Amino acid sequence: MSPPRWLADEMVGRLARYLRFVGCDTVYARGWDDGRIVAEARRDGRVVVTRDRALAARSDRALLLTSPAIADQWRAVRRAYPEVPREPSFARCGECNGVLRPFLPGPETPRAVGIPWERVDRGLPLYRCLDCGHSYWEGTHSEHLRSRLSAWESEDVR
Repeated sequence: MSPPRWLADEMVGRLARYLRFVGCDTVYARGWDDGRIVAEARRDGRVVVTRDRALAARSDRALLLTSPAIADQWRAVRRAYPEVPREPSFARCGECNGVLRPFLPGPETPRAVGIPWERVDRGLPLYRCLDCGHSYWEGTHSEHLRSRLSAWESEDVR
């Protein structure tokens, strides 16, 4: 079974990024009113994830979270939807939810600041968002993310 497609309100923006990091299609409703959230979720068949009781009550499908702590939110999502992946993937952009694809830079590719080009030149794979162009690669940030998710998993999820 695949995880649901999500629509996260502003109260759970950090959780939206983590859902994207594990490959879940997650729209972040920054600046949207409740009416738009409900309508967009219904139209796109998304589960609204929120800490807002009134919004959850208005939604066809919602996951109401009670804690402001990201670890507790993660565990609540995994309890309700155990099919949500546990491991980071390079499938969704953490910034915009766009689809990531492997990116093979050529000699003519501009050398963007922040990308470890010496490692790319030795074979480190790059991924690029098809929508916003943001680049991703495996690095220490990936290990930190794995450690965080693993710690959250070991605390309570069954």
